[in-house]
Amino acid sequence: MRKSFVTHHNIISSLGFDTLSNFNQLINSNSGIKKYTRFNGDTYYSSLIDKKKVNLKFSEFKHSKEFTLLEKMMILSLNEILKESKHHISKKTGLIISTTKGNIDVLAPESPFYKQQERAYLSELGNQIQDYFHFIDEAIVLSNACVSGVLAVAVADRLIKSKKYDDIFIVSGDLVTEFILSGFTSFQAISETPCKPFSKNRTGITIGEAIASVHITADANNPNNKVEIIGSGSRNDANHISGPSRTGEGLFLSVKSALDEAQITEKDIDYISAHGTATNYNDEMESIAFSRLNMLDIPLNSLKGYYGHTLGASGLLESIIGIESLQKNMLIHSLGFDEMGVSHPLNIIKKTTKKKLNIFLKTASGFGGSNTAILFKKVTN
Repeated sequence: MRKSFVTHHNIISSLGFDTLSNFNQLINSNSGIKKYTRFNGDTYYSSLIDKKKVNLKFSEFKHSKEFTLLEKMMILSLNEILKESKHHISKKTGLIISTTKGNIDVLAPESPFYKQQERAYLSELGNQIQDYFHFIDEAIVLSNACVSGVLAVAVADRLIKSKKYDDIFIVSGDLVTEFILSGFTSFQAISETPCKPFSKNRTGITIGEAIASVHITADANNPNNKVEIIGSGSRNDANHISGPSRTGEGLFLSVKSALDEAQITEKDIDYISAHGTATNYNDEMESIAFSRLNMLDIPLNSLKGYYGHTLGASGLLESIIGIESLQKNMLIHSLGFDEMGVSHPLNIIKKTTKKKLNIFLKTASGFGGSNTAILFKKVTN
């Protein structure tokens, strides 16, 4: 069977405008989460991208068209990996865009695109990115709640293995908007302090924003191959529109499916990059699922204490950090964790440490009962 590999990648976040800058900040336990004020005077914690820097960098492109803020960020990120990979776009090159809410900010009256509300359509976001880079095939826009970013990798893997494409570029992203904040506030889910995943003292979610992009190829001889995608699985637990299964069934089945495809066992996994939103139900569900999978001893972290929950970007962003962890044999401290707050004792990474790593598991869970798991294996030349 054909194999698929991740080569180049890029992250734009509150911690930097490239992957290395982000990873170095994580090594030093620096969080991008800060305190901000909403339009009504309420304060909240979030990790926000420097918009002035985005506009300054984008102004260098000298493009005559007008783009939304999200489109500018996606173009900036994707442009970097296209430039680094030196890939020539052909009919065998695919484009996947993953997002939860896309250009939802254009629906606000103060938006310069308020009179072009068709820009809020996810398909239109795909059209803008596709047209800018001259991809031949129509962009695949994937929006499946908070598993969107990691599910995009699984979809790309299958499209490559089915020989639909030889190469696929993925760009994922979401913005923190008043719409997003209002939605999570209505759930009474937003924490009044930076989030604490899996901690007894957690009080809820922190929302963040980021853009992430990767190049996935079928070329086993590409000298830039960093990891091989060896297995993936996605299951819906159909429990509730916003609440996960109380037995962890969807996540359990997703991971089992990924293990079966990879033909490995839980003993082969060196590290887990969990979803870890710092909400009571999600964290508890993950601990139950990992207990059922006999994975309680495997080192595990959540990166939400650094970035907050970046929605449709989170799964891809955290996959990229996991890939860097494999490359550098480094386990990143799970920021915000202090005292075990779930019923099954996970092996939370409490200190950034060096460890020889070969395979890691990335998981994500989201509204509507969605769950996805992917296994990545280091490429050794």
